[in-house]
Amino acid sequence: MFTLGLDYGTNSVRALIVRCADGAEFGSAVFNYPSGHQGVLLDPRDHHLARQHPGDHLAGLEQAVRGALAIARKRRGFSADKIVGLGVDTTGSSPIPVDARNVPLALQKKWRGNLHAQCWLWKDHTSVREAAQITALARKHRPQFLAKCGGAYSSEWFWAKLWHCRNVAPKVFAAAHSWVELADWIPAVLAGVTAPEQIVRGVCCAGHKALYADDWGGLPDKKFLALLDPQLAALRDRLYEKAHDATVPAGKLCAAWAKKLGLPAGLPIAIGEMDVHYGAIGCGVAEGVLVKVIGTSSCDCGVVSAKKTVRDIPGISGIVKGAILPGHYGIEAGQSAVGDIFKWWVEVVCKGDGAMHAAFTAEAAKLKPGATGLLALDWNNGNRNLLGDPLLTGLLLGQTLYTTPAEIYRALLEATAFGARAILDRLREYGVRTDRIVCAGGIAEKNPLLMQIYADVTGCTMQVSASSQACALGSAIGAAVLAGAHRDFPSAQKAMTSVRPKAYRSIRAHQKTYDQLYALYRQVHDAFGGLDQSADLSGVMKALLALKRG
Repeated sequence: MFTLGLDYGTNSVRALIVRCADGAEFGSAVFNYPSGHQGVLLDPRDHHLARQHPGDHLAGLEQAVRGALAIARKRRGFSADKIVGLGVDTTGSSPIPVDARNVPLALQKKWRGNLHAQCWLWKDHTSVREAAQITALARKHRPQFLAKCGGAYSSEWFWAKLWHCRNVAPKVFAAAHSWVELADWIPAVLAGVTAPEQIVRGVCCAGHKALYADDWGGLPDKKFLALLDPQLAALRDRLYEKAHDATVPAGKLCAAWAKKLGLPAGLPIAIGEMDVHYGAIGCGVAEGVLVKVIGTSSCDCGVVSAKKTVRDIPGISGIVKGAILPGHYGIEAGQSAVGDIFKWWVEVVCKGDGAMHAAFTAEAAKLKPGATGLLALDWNNGNRNLLGDPLLTGLLLGQTLYTTPAEIYRALLEATAFGARAILDRLREYGVRTDRIVCAGGIAEKNPLLMQIYADVTGCTMQVSASSQACALGSAIGAAVLAGAHRDFPSAQKAMTSVRPKAYRSIRAHQKTYDQLYALYRQVHDAFGGLDQSADLSGVMKALLALKRG
């Protein structure tokens, strides 16, 4: 038996066909979104705006699946009729305004060129003001909402984006019968669902992005939403009452899409989850195993048994029962930019390409910790955790007339590792056990220097998922469990996931230096992040020079 996983990323969609018995990958294909800049619709007047065209998602669905099938058919023992289920993961929160027939407004002639009618991509930060207002009102009227999402609502999330659309594009908002997360919309399309109210919604996006919890009856109550805007309160009736974990199917593959894709009709479709959540499953997430999916941004995923009590954790994005792994609380944190920071330095500032990435990495690898005399903050796209502030920006300290581009490159690698350690320390402080860390994503696979720096900064052994497509693999695992190929998620993970032989262990001398650098990072982090408004930073530059001298 085989299953199909679909992974909708920031720039492309990937289809992956895997064998249920052992997770062997039989076919894979990628479709790069053609619209905008590398698939992202931008506005030169507002660097916070990032949208996607839903038509790209549909074109990618057909092209990627057919491409993966064409490759898999060349393998002995495979045929399309042996596929028993499919799963979908996407970015999030990436909500889409749809009409009463579940058709995105962006696919209609009237709204085709309107940026506000598109999919509001996860990295869209235009709703900063709305997020701040939601935080302020919830703090006063519904503090329990904020307790489960680290104490602040984010501009990356569902309600802030919808409210911003209402404020800046009221005609688009009025035309939308409902809004659907991309992670819920793709499974609904595959199942032939033609009414938004009939879509089976996943608790992953609902809980982590839309303030959903069974504890308070699902989505935020209409009385609270009316404090934001009466139109948001009215919209609640056109959204959903219940969200489900990955034990519940999103539907069955309809005949129309089965024909388009070349698959058997009636296949079970796993519930949609965010890419990093299925990615965590694809990396073998379990209690005590933290998964870091490192890409343009990063996401840290941990789980704690639902039989236990989990404390509210300030500064952490979300604690949601049933998210990530069924039967567990899903805990999510992350950084708003990781790979995007390295890309910015090499491709935007230095006007380079992949070869320059490699050259900078090779040169940076020759440097010892502290040798650059530099310290950076990893906030080029704001801070997701621990501060939850999208208006924070990047910072570089310690440069001299002799500082090289490769030294700055290393300082940026180190900055993302320091941000990762801040999150890890907070999780441990509140009792979330971390016995080992498994990483996934292209950067984790291709950049040994970064992995070693992460090991040295955190003091943890870093392992890398054996699959290059952990998110798609996790989606396929969800489908395998749903189709009955495995009795539950732990047994499916045991059979279908593994890590690479190479592990990165901390080097004691490096760790000692990085402990000193991290202490300086926290001084700067807390001062510019508003945690320590009386901070004296006058010694930071001199301390960096002392470390540089050795």
